[in-house]
Amino acid sequence: MTQPASPQAAPHSRGPSAGPSIAAALATTTTIQILSTVTALALTGIAPLVAPDFGLAPHYVGYQISVIYAAGMMASAFAGTLIQHRGPVQVEQLALGCFGTALLLLASANPWVAVLASIVIGIGYGVQNPASAQILGAVTPPHRRSLIFSIKQAGVPIGGVLASLLLPAMAPRLGWQMSLTLLAIPCFAMIGVLALKGGPPRPTRPPSVALWPNFVYEQRLVWGSAALRSLAVLGMLYSSLQLSLSAFAVIMLVDHGWPLVQAGLVAGALQACGALGRVSWGGLGDRFGGFAVLALIGAVSMGCMIALWQLDALPIWVQIAVLCLFGFCMSGWNGVVMAECTHHCAPEDAGRVIGGSLVYTFLGVMIGPAAMATIYAWCGDYGTSFLLVSWVAALGAVIAARAAIKG
Repeated sequence: MTQPASPQAAPHSRGPSAGPSIAAALATTTTIQILSTVTALALTGIAPLVAPDFGLAPHYVGYQISVIYAAGMMASAFAGTLIQHRGPVQVEQLALGCFGTALLLLASANPWVAVLASIVIGIGYGVQNPASAQILGAVTPPHRRSLIFSIKQAGVPIGGVLASLLLPAMAPRLGWQMSLTLLAIPCFAMIGVLALKGGPPRPTRPPSVALWPNFVYEQRLVWGSAALRSLAVLGMLYSSLQLSLSAFAVIMLVDHGWPLVQAGLVAGALQACGALGRVSWGGLGDRFGGFAVLALIGAVSMGCMIALWQLDALPIWVQIAVLCLFGFCMSGWNGVVMAECTHHCAPEDAGRVIGGSLVYTFLGVMIGPAAMATIYAWCGDYGTSFLLVSWVAALGAVIAARAAIKG
């Protein structure tokens, strides 16, 4: 099966022009990452406001997030094949089309249409990361990958900031449905930007698209390497906690007596700390090794989750500090994992390995928020819910530490 490796690898041979190529690819992929995250988390920041229109309780947003990432998991499994057939730029355009369309569907306030919209969001989310990895991996030297990939992945918490701050501020003034409709505009506009900017030459299409054999091949790439196996499991564990935090931060604070707007500000602050964390952890990963950084992230996150158990007993500034530290850590791992994946595969396989590994990341996100919603329904307290799943962070820290020791 032919890969479009040589056309995309060309920037390495152009010497001085490689820098601008990295900058252009990074700007484009980061913007798409921001839009994808805002779309996926659009309802989380306004769940208490929109829930009555859907006829559901606010904590059901956890199940909506799980639907998104269940679809994302399936789409990610076949993203490598799609990239091989259509090229990463067209796959990015497909993802943006999914985001814009889904936001318009969510504005219907119909629960069943919202399920369809969530599936469409998941399809776009599942294919955009492997496409971005293929674009960035082709132009980024190995010694800078943790930092560059982490800067791109900083689009996730930046998108979380926008979802936590922008939508709660817009919705009471414009109406939540109009707010979602306006959010669709930049998604569609970015499709045109990609069309104007162009990109790497489209790969030579194979005579047929063998989805299942390609899926099996990608999984063999992942499971044939001990390092990639560890990274896949870490992605599953950490993503389940990251999206649980993003999905329930606002609802948890409102449940503990915070006004919606102030809760949104705190959620935005922890997402901003996550953006800072992505860049910081990426730089540390290049210097000290990705697995060592991932072990520290898991250990500190476990401490934060235990602290949330006693949220009401903490002073307000400590509550904010714990949540921001949790966001700094648990929103900071993704770029390190993706960069570490590229260190353990051939450059032309970057998209496939990322796609194969993200299957487990999406599996974690699919399980995490739904599990948190179920645990909350049983115990009635979000702090206790985080305490009961703190072992997930501890397990991730142990796996990463073992991989770091093995080298």
